[in-house]
Amino acid sequence: MILTIDVGNTEIACGLFEGVDRRAAWRVVTGAGRTADEFALLLDGMLRQRDLEPGAVDAVSLGSVVPHVTGPLRDACAGLFGVQPLVVDAATPLPITLDVDAPSTVGADRALNTLAVLERFARDTVVVDFGTATTFDCITRDGVFIGGVIAPGVQTAADALLRRAARLARFEGGPPARVIGRTTEACLQSGIFWGAVDSIDGIVDRIREEWRQPEALVLATGGLAAAFAPACRTVQRVEPWLTLEGLVYAHRHAGPR
Repeated sequence: MILTIDVGNTEIACGLFEGVDRRAAWRVVTGAGRTADEFALLLDGMLRQRDLEPGAVDAVSLGSVVPHVTGPLRDACAGLFGVQPLVVDAATPLPITLDVDAPSTVGADRALNTLAVLERFARDTVVVDFGTATTFDCITRDGVFIGGVIAPGVQTAADALLRRAARLARFEGGPPARVIGRTTEACLQSGIFWGAVDSIDGIVDRIREEWRQPEALVLATGGLAAAFAPACRTVQRVEPWLTLEGLVYAHRHAGPR
């Protein structure tokens, strides 16, 4: 089985795949300053939680946008599983094209989303990825990433507001019962939730118009996709583990032989 690891600024998503079938998945806080030994203990514990031994893993595919985490995590995987992980970045030889002004700066997650869309859907697609930032990836049917949008993430924006307003309670994701709140907390919940939903729909509408692809498929992925996508008029599918699937395909194309 192949272990896939997507390191984001807020969360690390891990998935265990047999072929293209996902057998298990986890999300953990990225944290700061973990050593290779700590990552090894974390990964070992996640596997044993599912009654699996480290020996069940025979390949590792890793994508990261957090450089100081990449090295210790790569070393942990090499030590725990006895395999050399594939570390995916914008320079990894994959059957996609990064058709932007500075392709070397494209995050691994956006390249992996492009690959997953090419392999699974092969149609013009906008991927809305709910993470620390909310990103919009514009991907052509033949696997060309032509750019997109990076907006503040829902929780990132909410946390910024809460730091400025001490009396406001922490935002908890999910649709409020009413748009018009009758308490401070309800007003906050409504503003954050519906503000995010309308922002997503508005940006997707603008992308489709400028791209001249009104029928482009719109996918939502990332940790908050399931909470927000059902309320978005423009989102057609929720694929919460799309980036991890991209890591499976990346290993097929560029993994150690």
